[in-house]
Amino acid sequence: MPFTSFIDYLKFERNYSQHTIKAYKRDLECFYDFASKEFGYSEITSVNYSIIRSWIVSLVDSGISNKSINRKISSLSTYYKFLLKIGEIKKNPLVKHKVLKTSKKIQIPFSETEINEVIHLLENEEDFKGVRNKLIVELFYSTGMRRGEMVNLKLKDVLLFQKTLKVLGKRKKERILPLLPSVIETIKKYVDLRGSLPAVKDKDYLFLTAKGVKVYETLIYRVVNSYFGLASEKVKKSPHILRHSFATHLLNEGADIKAVKELLGHSSLASTQIYTKNSIAKLKQVYRNSHPRNFK
Repeated sequence: MPFTSFIDYLKFERNYSQHTIKAYKRDLECFYDFASKEFGYSEITSVNYSIIRSWIVSLVDSGISNKSINRKISSLSTYYKFLLKIGEIKKNPLVKHKVLKTSKKIQIPFSETEINEVIHLLENEEDFKGVRNKLIVELFYSTGMRRGEMVNLKLKDVLLFQKTLKVLGKRKKERILPLLPSVIETIKKYVDLRGSLPAVKDKDYLFLTAKGVKVYETLIYRVVNSYFGLASEKVKKSPHILRHSFATHLLNEGADIKAVKELLGHSSLASTQIYTKNSIAKLKQVYRNSHPRNFK
């Protein structure tokens, strides 16, 4: 079942990324396979909630996490809302569905000491890969950008004269991020080395492999994971944790949460507020140490 019109809707009207669209398509195909094999449905526009509930039970039995199941159901719900919108169905079978409970995992940011240790490790890098990796870490920590945004950065997005960087975020929403002087210096050094590559295929993109092609998300992850593996014992050492650290450290230093929201490219303040939990811990410590009624 191709879901062609729905995929076009996600791509052209909702401006979803290719990665997100593939996830939606994969989730829908998963449900279609279940409905057709277990209940003989040739299409899923006419299924009722009992079929969906059976699918959920089978997913739970297979050991898939509640978080992943909720994502799959969210994809299916979006599809039914689309069918409702274009008049293909009269009722969304998921209208009364309640999401499965999930345990909230605390994202622990890197400490400033860990960040500084990694930056120190990268200080003396001189070759193409080393300087590129240094720039990757510095950009994540100084701008808070997403991994996908970094992969798709283009040379024309680097506005050195204005000391800014243009980023294309989710749903193709553009934002301008300031660049620190130290990061600008690393960019200049990297661009010089980039120009010395023997062959460049993806000329428009800022970050390239040594073979001159656009970097990919797994490579970016490996760079962050490998360097922070030398400085941190935290279980999770990913680009998202660096983004988390950027936001947390700004809030710790008194940055306005609305400004942090704009820097991160969040559509709502609620998304940014998750980063305030670590900041509150520091505020409590300051309060305990400074309040005149705190008798020691």
